[in-house]
Amino acid sequence: MMIDKRQGLKLPDIDIGNLDIKFPLDGLVLNVLYVKYGVFHRSMREHSHSLGSYELHYIPSGQGTLLANGARYPIEPGTLFMTGPGVLHEQITNPSDPMAEYCIFFEVLSTDTKPADVHYPGDSSSTLADRLCGTPFWIGQDKENLMPLFELLAGELANKSLGYHRMATSILEMIVIRAIRQYEAHPPLEDAVPTKTLDDNRLLTIENSFLYDYASISLQQLADKLGLSTRQTERMVHKQYGVSFQEKKKQSRMSAAAELLAATEMPIGSIVERVGFATHERFSHSFKQQYGMTASQYRSLRRR
Repeated sequence: MMIDKRQGLKLPDIDIGNLDIKFPLDGLVLNVLYVKYGVFHRSMREHSHSLGSYELHYIPSGQGTLLANGARYPIEPGTLFMTGPGVLHEQITNPSDPMAEYCIFFEVLSTDTKPADVHYPGDSSSTLADRLCGTPFWIGQDKENLMPLFELLAGELANKSLGYHRMATSILEMIVIRAIRQYEAHPPLEDAVPTKTLDDNRLLTIENSFLYDYASISLQQLADKLGLSTRQTERMVHKQYGVSFQEKKKQSRMSAAAELLAATEMPIGSIVERVGFATHERFSHSFKQQYGMTASQYRSLRRR
């Protein structure tokens, strides 16, 4: 249990790493890859998720700013937002009042993976599926009182009583449904617990490699991590992001460089080395191609 001394809140830890949790949403199946709680003592740099992947973010305490697809949104206690495929987003924390966050990362699976025995007569959740897939980005203040559900989820995971896997699945389903419900009211600005499949873990490995190992990761190294051939790995990256391995790696490097330019006084030459470019010329060409301006111009613009 984490205690937020600033507001007297007792925020329960949640870290679902190896549980296999899936639930239906009309004709879709949502596959939960992880659920985590954390406090942003450092900002999260700009990144985007693969095709079919979504992150639900709930902020119980703290302050900050969300940059999403070029727009700025204030973050405060009770902020709820969803970031879907291809949505570039960056979370900038307030060092004097850092954000706490519950994050649910899930992917949309095809209907042929839906459990055959799951059916809800008279359920009108088709509109929920339409809203989820038709709204890659949404942000607003939570009006569905999600915090008690996160507390209930934390209790089930901590106690691991009989049936806790089924309870955790039901709670996560309620959280996601209650989040999607809010899109309309606030338009966009068991005993043997199954574990994750190999493909689930591979998707997380790919996401984390581009988020944290962008400077040095090679196609062969990623293939070794995934236990696949380089050809299979290239196909998997293209399936998830719609671009080649090299293009996705370049995008990740550029995102990291942009964050360093905006948030630090590091010389541009040092940034070039940090993000893994062999020459300043190649970096300059790639940066201008990505952002339409030089690194110096970008730094000046972000400092205004």
